[in-house]
Amino acid sequence: MNMPATAPARTRRAWEVLQDVADPEIPAISVCDLGIVRDVAEADDGSLHVVLTPTYSGCPATEVIEHDVRRALLEAGLGPVQTELRRAPAWSTDWISAAGRSKLLAYGIAPPQARCATAAAGADATQAVMLLHRDAAPPCPRCGSARTAQLAGFGSTPCKSLWRCLDCAEPFDYFKPL
Repeated sequence: MNMPATAPARTRRAWEVLQDVADPEIPAISVCDLGIVRDVAEADDGSLHVVLTPTYSGCPATEVIEHDVRRALLEAGLGPVQTELRRAPAWSTDWISAAGRSKLLAYGIAPPQARCATAAAGADATQAVMLLHRDAAPPCPRCGSARTAQLAGFGSTPCKSLWRCLDCAEPFDYFKPL
């Protein structure tokens, strides 16, 4: 989600600060670029209200993200801060920004190859994810080769799968389209 152009100065500053809050599991990307920060607004009580959507409901980093968001805003003098975990609609890899996808690639993680909302039109959400996992072989983030093979359905975190390049032989994580 992007900051509205008409946002008050405090809200604009909060968005700027949150651009530097790294995801604890993938420190090369911010929680904003990952699409976890859904909204920042000034509440009636004068606090900043930050809406967060974890990448999945059981994400072990959720509490760390909430803490890091609050701490960054308080250290920037923008408090008080309230956070809200909003799990509906569910987070989607469609929410990863273009800059975030580039940062994932530079970090050695293949970004999602398809956008879930359009990749499997007509399929329900479970079918769409299954189709994307079966049909999309990501290129190697190190050498760019399209000759890759999946080694395991899960990589370093549940939102990634483990792949190997058949040309340079390097293993890599692929951020699964969700």
